[in-house]
Amino acid sequence: MKENTMKTQMAKPFLKWAGGKSQLIGQLEELFPPDLAKWDCFTYVEPFLGGGSMLFHMLGKYKNIRQAVVNDMNGSLVASYRAVRDCPADLISRLKRLRAGYLACQDEAARREFYMKIRDAYNGRGPDQTETAALFIFLNKTCFNGLHRVNSKGLFNVPFGKAANPAICDEETIMADSALLRNVQILNGDFADTYRHVKDRAFFYFDPPYRPLPKAGGFTAYQKGGFDDGQQERLAGFCRTLDSAGHKWLLSNSDPANTDPADRFFDRIYSGFDINRVLAGRMINSDGKGRGKVTELAIRNY
Repeated sequence: MKENTMKTQMAKPFLKWAGGKSQLIGQLEELFPPDLAKWDCFTYVEPFLGGGSMLFHMLGKYKNIRQAVVNDMNGSLVASYRAVRDCPADLISRLKRLRAGYLACQDEAARREFYMKIRDAYNGRGPDQTETAALFIFLNKTCFNGLHRVNSKGLFNVPFGKAANPAICDEETIMADSALLRNVQILNGDFADTYRHVKDRAFFYFDPPYRPLPKAGGFTAYQKGGFDDGQQERLAGFCRTLDSAGHKWLLSNSDPANTDPADRFFDRIYSGFDINRVLAGRMINSDGKGRGKVTELAIRNY
């Protein structure tokens, strides 16, 4: 039991991810259903997994979670979570080889060349899930600001990040995460597909691709096809379906008031629900001047 407790405490996101919620968990948890820890077992669902900060927090703290269902449209991200869960030793072995190759480079030019070689290998990868995960994690640790961005052809195109000694293989974290993810269903599809896997009382946390703020700058295209206003409205409709079925949910998104106080998009599509604002740091931006405090929306149906 003591060993399992230690592993739970060591579990944390193994990726750096744009929009990650590590710094906001405390504020968001204050908006959880007040009796969540007393629910008689429930299903936790996260339809937009991303970096997994909230997932690891939930699994580590709420022992009354009967089942966890997570999903993401990014196939390589999902492959990485599945590899961490199912074959951590093999993944670690591959990451160690990549780390050795990177650290053997004598200068920045050589590291850049090695990075571009791995980026090309990732864009031309085959179906091996663990190999995809290793390449994906390597790029996440060595690219510019840990971003994930693809071009119109779906090819990863983030430039080299110039780090001399990045944490390419965090063996302890991967093993701790593997133990925590053991019984988690990890899906790769549309956010609405998660509902088919809910068999009892559920709490959903939504962290979808944020609606871009005009004049805010920075990278926005993390997945080919994007997530436009039509998708945001479809998500709002899905939330209303969950509300009608008696499930509880909390949703994060950008706050249009940061750049346009007259923009009432979210007030309109989530009319009738509780809309809160939380203070967040803009941690990933292509322009250093764009890294500061902004508010984000936290919307809930309770």
